[in-house]
Amino acid sequence: MLDLADELRRWTEEGREFAVATVVAVGGSAPRGPGAALAVDSVGTVIGSVSGGCVEGAVYDLCLEAMRTGTSVLERFGYSDEDAFAVGLTCGGTIEVLITPVARPATVLASALSAAARNEPAALARVARGPAELLGRALLVRSDGTYEGDLGGHPDLDRTAVAEARALLEAGRTGAVDLSADGSHCPGGVTLLVESNVPPPRMIVFGAVDFASALARAGKFLGYHVTVCDARPVFATRHRFPDADEVVVDWPHRHLRRTGTDARTVLCVLTHDAKFDVPLLKAALRMPAAFIGAMGSRRTHEDRERRLRSEGVTEAELARLRSPIGLDLGARTPEETALSIAAEIVAVRRGGTGVPLTGSNTPIHRDSASQGRSAAA
Repeated sequence: MLDLADELRRWTEEGREFAVATVVAVGGSAPRGPGAALAVDSVGTVIGSVSGGCVEGAVYDLCLEAMRTGTSVLERFGYSDEDAFAVGLTCGGTIEVLITPVARPATVLASALSAAARNEPAALARVARGPAELLGRALLVRSDGTYEGDLGGHPDLDRTAVAEARALLEAGRTGAVDLSADGSHCPGGVTLLVESNVPPPRMIVFGAVDFASALARAGKFLGYHVTVCDARPVFATRHRFPDADEVVVDWPHRHLRRTGTDARTVLCVLTHDAKFDVPLLKAALRMPAAFIGAMGSRRTHEDRERRLRSEGVTEAELARLRSPIGLDLGARTPEETALSIAAEIVAVRRGGTGVPLTGSNTPIHRDSASQGRSAAA
């Protein structure tokens, strides 16, 4: 539900009563992963989605019922071969959805929405499976370990839940945690859905070229905080890159060292100029990053690799470099090239192959639990 934080916070400030349906678990070829949410207010306004359309009508009715009863409920949806017209997922997968009413006055859920809307790191842990009296109970856990709310069970359950939620928050992941009702790590008693809200991952685009402008737009569309960096002030201007969150005039390798990276950072080197590329990539390939790609022809790539080896970059470090950047789409225009690059970034992030789904045996939806969720994703 944290992905709907901006709108839901407005609902709470307006005093609206509403219910939120959140995907807890998926199986098979389910269209959306854990954390995906749909909300319905007391007058029937709907935002969000839990299935891409397959079960939205049934979930809508469950939200209205949850507001009427004030009770949380866990519902499972799947496809039935015996009754193809029953409510279910025609894609063949299954999802479990937790429906939680949010009534006045503000609850811990309202605090979680407010924290997410302010982009504060926080994790919301809710009981998704367990005793009926605990279902839907919630904890809001902050990065410093402080929390509010309670799960209403054994005294040690809150303590263990806080530790688990904080670990998922530090990893920037959303997922389920199985605990016993007394707070031990033995599965079978209580399942918590932990939704993590962390700042969006960063995309740093080096080279203030036309391709960079198109890539900045694509990066924002994918949920990245986008920086464009170039040493030439005449090119690195806000006017030329209105979609970027920031435009930096600096030597690329110097800016990279100053700003740092993490395991979610995407680095796209579009300068294809050795005086910029080599010192930048030498630094980048020794820093944490989810994706490091560089533009250029195959001849440029071979020359770039030779220069990097002469600078002491190892073969293991070079293996991290994706160059020429992008998937083979036959792209020509800046927009097509940006799509090619964005497609490769998504494929690397989600474990995709980049091959056409037509005629292939690759899964359409990969295991969401193993992939986790970041605050963009």
